[in-house]
Amino acid sequence: MTASMDIAQQVDLSALNTLGLPVIAAHYAEPTTIGELQQLLAEAHRQHWPVAVLGGGSNVIPAPYIEGLVIRYAGADTHLEVDGSSGLLHASAGADWPSLVATTAEAGWWGIENLALIPGSAGAAPVQNIGAYGVEIGELIERVVYVDREDSSVKTLSAAECGFGYRDSIFKHALSERAIIVEIVLRVSRNALPRLDYADLAQRVALPATPMAVADAVSAIRRDKLPDPQQLANAGSFFKNPTVPESLAAALSERYPDMPRYPAAGGVKLAAGWLIDRCGLKGFKRGHFGIHERQALVIVHVGGGSAQELGAFANTIAEQVEERFGVQLEQEPRFLGFPA
Repeated sequence: MTASMDIAQQVDLSALNTLGLPVIAAHYAEPTTIGELQQLLAEAHRQHWPVAVLGGGSNVIPAPYIEGLVIRYAGADTHLEVDGSSGLLHASAGADWPSLVATTAEAGWWGIENLALIPGSAGAAPVQNIGAYGVEIGELIERVVYVDREDSSVKTLSAAECGFGYRDSIFKHALSERAIIVEIVLRVSRNALPRLDYADLAQRVALPATPMAVADAVSAIRRDKLPDPQQLANAGSFFKNPTVPESLAAALSERYPDMPRYPAAGGVKLAAGWLIDRCGLKGFKRGHFGIHERQALVIVHVGGGSAQELGAFANTIAEQVEERFGVQLEQEPRFLGFPA
């Protein structure tokens, strides 16, 4: 293994998860190329190390101690393949997502501007099928390139093969323990395609708009509503918006006429933040964790807490919502490095 591929031991990764949870990795490496990644996988196989993959750290709950090898793919190259008014944006998995959106929008390309200021890396974006203000990345994905952990081969999936759903993809299911994403390819356009379905966004954007104007407006709204992880540790929206049967949604609407509800596949989607807020939990604190004072979907960490304490706090929130509304909440952040 070359000097550039040295594997560090007993590495503190506390600064690499936006929840600011304490975590030590037994072994850690940051490959920048597919070849380096394949070398690491071969070494992990020889050493019989389990492998955990860390992206931007904005949507994970890490174990306090992670056995084996933690890999953070750091290749961050990007380039645009232009065909008239259409383009294919190639982004290596380690590219910073907010920077990628800003650069693309500033260059006048439409497509990902509604996803501005979502923290994380480009490679993590399809795993969660990140979405905001009426746009999900799954709509824009042309293909995803990954390295298979089992045989180190490089494979490509089309958007249809990625199984995108609400905050969901094949990378959270069948490929959760196999795929290490190394590149995403997104379809962007020069044609003006502003998505301004949300009132708070439409109010801030004057038509005719530019992609940068939309990205700036989205960023301003996010700054108003959500705490900056650099200032207050958090993982963004902690709970998914639940989809419930029409019968339950109708019964709840009779009791709570102001309850937001939206059509969804398989039922009606409710606003998890509204449910938590109506339980009187906005601003609620216990120990080292709390619900953000302006956004009930966000759990914040004031420092000194653990993953176990966070889990207990989140369970308390979910239990109160279920007791009052009969609705089960599901967390968004995924666990990293915990025993199966």
